[in-house]
Amino acid sequence: MATATKWAIDPAHSEVQFKVKHLVISTVSGFFKSFEASLETENDNFEGANIAFALNVGSIDTNQDQRDAHLKSADFFDAEKYPQITFKSTSFKKTGEDDEYELLGDLTIKDVTKPVKLAAEYGGSTNDFYGNTKAGFEVTGKINRKEFGLTWEGITEAGSIVVGEEIKLIINVQFAKQA
Repeated sequence: MATATKWAIDPAHSEVQFKVKHLVISTVSGFFKSFEASLETENDNFEGANIAFALNVGSIDTNQDQRDAHLKSADFFDAEKYPQITFKSTSFKKTGEDDEYELLGDLTIKDVTKPVKLAAEYGGSTNDFYGNTKAGFEVTGKINRKEFGLTWEGITEAGSIVVGEEIKLIINVQFAKQA
């Protein structure tokens, strides 16, 4: 059996972004500034890799302090009680398209764990200035926030929904091969 190769995330060259509709007419973007991730694979094409992610809820940043405080509150993520959002892969396989993968796994937000399907695009591998082997991926997908207990409902006087249910995820990660 081949020895597993471990890869660690390079946080300086990675980002976790989300987008959600606001008042149905525009999109608000945010980031999680603090996170950790690991990837373990037994082959060079990453198929079947084990991937784990943990986002620190307290690091949420939508460029608006009041909104960030609301998102960290019990109305939404309840960061004090549930400090992390986690993801653990159950399957990572090529879709048939060049450099395209399907990533299946269990996403846990608050105390709700559900299977999710994400798309991953392999950006390639290269060596950096210091001789470290790096691999890059862009992971995208959509989740419904209400399925994960994020059920806060703001309605304007005119009856518009303040926050959309669908959350778009855009995760760009660079992993460094561990010796």
